[in-house]
This record gives sequence, C-alpha cells and structure tokens, in this order.
Amino acid sequence: MSKKQDKRLIAGMDIGTSKIVTLVGEVTPEGALEIIGLGTHPSRGLKKGVVVNIESTVASMQRAVEEAELMAGCQIHSVYAGIAGSHIRSINSNGIVAIRDREVTQADVDRVLDAAKAVAIPMDQRIVHVLPQEFVIDEQEGIRQPVGMSGVRLEARVHIVTAAVSAMQNIVKCVRRCGLEVDELVLEQVASSHSVLTDDEMELGVCLVDIGGGTTDIAVFIGGSIAHTAVIPIAGDQVTNDIAVALRTPTQFAEEIKVRYACALRQLAGADDTIEVPSVGDRAPRRLSRQTLAEVVEPRYEELLRLVQAELRRSGFQDLIAAGVVLTGGSSKMEGVIDLAEEIFHTPVRLGLPHRVSGLVDVVRNPIHATGVGLLLYALEQRATQEPSRRSLSSFNGIWAKVKTWFQGGV
Repeated sequence: MSKKQDKRLIAGMDIGTSKIVTLVGEVTPEGALEIIGLGTHPSRGLKKGVVVNIESTVASMQRAVEEAELMAGCQIHSVYAGIAGSHIRSINSNGIVAIRDREVTQADVDRVLDAAKAVAIPMDQRIVHVLPQEFVIDEQEGIRQPVGMSGVRLEARVHIVTAAVSAMQNIVKCVRRCGLEVDELVLEQVASSHSVLTDDEMELGVCLVDIGGGTTDIAVFIGGSIAHTAVIPIAGDQVTNDIAVALRTPTQFAEEIKVRYACALRQLAGADDTIEVPSVGDRAPRRLSRQTLAEVVEPRYEELLRLVQAELRRSGFQDLIAAGVVLTGGSSKMEGVIDLAEEIFHTPVRLGLPHRVSGLVDVVRNPIHATGVGLLLYALEQRATQEPSRRSLSSFNGIWAKVKTWFQGGV
C-alpha cells in the first residue's frame, strides 16, 4: 500500500458534505494505531452526503489524498471510505441454523449470518453492513463469541444497514478515478462510534449523534452492540444558510461567522458583544450583537435536536440510553450545543473526541475527525478478526503442501 511496509499502513477517507479528509495510520508492533498522515480539502460535489458532481468530488479527493501522502511519506493504494446520506436504511433481523458436529465453528457463524441477512431488500438498495448484536445457542442468550461452544441450534440477532446502489457506486467510482481501490464502504456513524464511544457507554446504552455539514447521523448502542441507526438530512449547512439569509451576508462569510462567533444558546451570548457582518455587494459592513446571531442559530439547533429526539422515540430506545447522548462531528463544537442538548434530552450529554490513537493526537483530537479516525480503528478491528482465519488457512495450506511433497517424493 505504500513505500513503507504495506500491511502496517491503513488509510481512511471521510467523504463529507463540507470536507474530505484522508487519514493514514500505522499499526504499531503492539497492535495499536499511530496516525502518521492527514490531508483535508473542502468538499466540492457532494450534497447531503451524496455525490452530485463526480469531477468536483474527484478533484477534492485527490487533493486530500496528496496532502496525506506527503505528510505520511507513503503512497496510498486503497482506502476505507465512509458513506452517509438520507438513502441509508436499517433493520434488525435474526437467523437460525442447526450446529454441525454439535460445536460451533466459524462456518456455522457464517451460515447463521447469511440466514439473518436473507430479508427482502428493495431493488435499489444493497447491504453495507451485517452487524451482529448477539448470538443465542439453545436459548442461551447474550453470547458474543459463539465459536467453540457446544449446542444444537445457533441463532444470530443482527442489525442490517443498506444504502442506495447508485450512491455506493458513485463513491467507489470517484475513489477509483483517483487511482485508489475501496477496501470497504463503512457507515459513517459506525466508524465514529469506534473513535468516540467507550465500552462502558455502549454496554449501558448510549446514543451517538454525529452532526456534520450535510447530514446528522445517529447510532444507538444497547448492551454493547448497535441497535438502531438513522440519518437526518439537516446539519451545519442549514445553520450557515440561516445566518446568510437572516444577516444578509454571503454564504462564505456566514460560515466564518458561524465558526467564530455563533452560540446555540442565546443566554450564553453576551448582550454587549458585537460582531462585524459583511454585506452583499458593495454595501458597507454592519455591526450586530452576538445575541442577534444566537437568536438565528438556536431555533435551528433546537429543531435538529428535537428531530433526533423524535427518532429516538420512534426507535423505542429512548428510555434505554442510561449513558446519555454523545455529540460529535464538526457542527457539535459550537458553544452552547451541549447545554441545549441537555435541556432537550433530559439526560447527560458530552462532546465526543477521538481517542485510542497516538501520533498526530493534537490534530485529530477534534470532533471534526471522529469519522476519519473511526474508519482507521474500524479497519484495524476488521484486520484483527480476519488474521486468525488467515493464519489457520495458511497453516492448513502448509500441511497440505507437505503432504503433496511427501506423496510426490514417494512416487
């Protein structure tokens, strides 16, 4: 994958509505992850998480990849890419199979997961993830790792995530146009959960809310496994648009004002604080109070958080998130968002910062990079689960090669 040792490097690409971020991580000898490269570029060509202009998206991706390669001193050949958008659907399903030889093997687990994903899916959708929640062996519930256990009947309860075929194909097409391959498409909130949530939170019950530029991604974890995912097509870009319209200022200045001065709770904005607002055209800039800005921003954030609350109610998990709510993503950093969320949800709320990594920690320890860091941690986890099966296969191949050599020698 690079000029360095191929198998020790992992690349992740967060394909967002407002920015595209490419991260390169190196797996340490201890199996931990060190961030060694980061490239970011404003996103051109995406709307609400979906590609609407291939040429612009490819150009943004290439810039982000080049920057990450330069910093890491390597050449990227493949990436784990994030996927989001209101086309994402999810359902919970289960499958049951008979256990061969009365002891669960990996083949039995694969068969039961295949049985669980045999559900009716619309023609324009394709499965992105089959995420195991728990396994049941002969009515014994709550099993996480069934391999090696004895029993007659194996049941799997899973969370299935699907996405629009066209949206998936367009992302893969853009990445390939950059001369890269896609190792796997990963749902963005699934990736973010790897970098910002703790095991205790997922066990107790927690709702992750990733507020990006174009979409707000929701993931609910109960009992250590994912129970519900959803996407709301309202996020930071709508706040920027509200500021531009209400204050009559161009969008690029509205975004700058939002990042530097906006507050999601009007009582936190000082009445005497004023900001300079550029006008449209040749008109002179005006000075407005910061409280006026907060009066524009607060209703939009309140609407967004109420939509998250409604989604939680609809899912049936609202009363099961004992660990509360974790907000992450670029649009969660604004002053007052945590306070407003606590008022609405009536539960503890914290800001989710990426952890479990070393290297460029000062740069990536920011909610903006929750998905990017999460993609690398997701990839690391996938490699760890695939390694034992690869080892067993290689040992089998080695034994078979010896047997063949023995026979050939005998002949």
